[in-house]
Amino acid sequence: MGYKILIADDEKEVIELLRLYLEKDGHTVFASYDGMSALGVISSTELDIALLDVMMPELNGFQLLKKIREKSNIPVLMLSAKTSSADKILGLDLGADDYITKPFDPLEVVARIKSNIRRYKGDRKAKEIDEKTSECGDIVLNTQKCTILNRSTGEEIELTSIEYKILNLFFSSPNRVFTKNQLISAGWGENIFVEDNSVMVALSKIRSKLGESVVIKNIRGLGYRLESKK
Repeated sequence: MGYKILIADDEKEVIELLRLYLEKDGHTVFASYDGMSALGVISSTELDIALLDVMMPELNGFQLLKKIREKSNIPVLMLSAKTSSADKILGLDLGADDYITKPFDPLEVVARIKSNIRRYKGDRKAKEIDEKTSECGDIVLNTQKCTILNRSTGEEIELTSIEYKILNLFFSSPNRVFTKNQLISAGWGENIFVEDNSVMVALSKIRSKLGESVVIKNIRGLGYRLESKK
């Protein structure tokens, strides 16, 4: 799979050298020779990574990096002939993922590009997985599989559709009181008549699956609240 890569450098030879290696690997290279044109590419293109020369006209690499970090977390590699620690530290403090000094080995740059993209995409995937779960006490609700995991026992428990919908409401705001009508709306749908006994049966089954570390409390006159005993 090819990546979309921005190289912003006022030295045409640098861009063409890296372009040769990157396009050979099937990647798409966007070339910019000043900071403002690079900003235009960043604003209009969904990039996988950006390589920025520190010394560029109109917007230098550090200024461009600050603008990127206002809107995006894509990997950014700084290119510079400056080798001082102060410049490297400044780039990293501003949010750069790597700092490469000139002259460089193009194969090493390509390797660093791939490494940073893999790490970034791996972090995003891990975050997406995290966002598919909700937790309360030892219980983890998997919103993709519609199951709950009891971490204290390692047991994964299947949920019915109604059980999952009610638990998803509770897990969206643990310790919040939800009315019976809100549970009915979540579990069965809006404007649907559901007998009190059906709600009680559903809650009873859910409680039996949650175990002891998490409880659904009946708050008299108000509704029900999910809370952890820990």
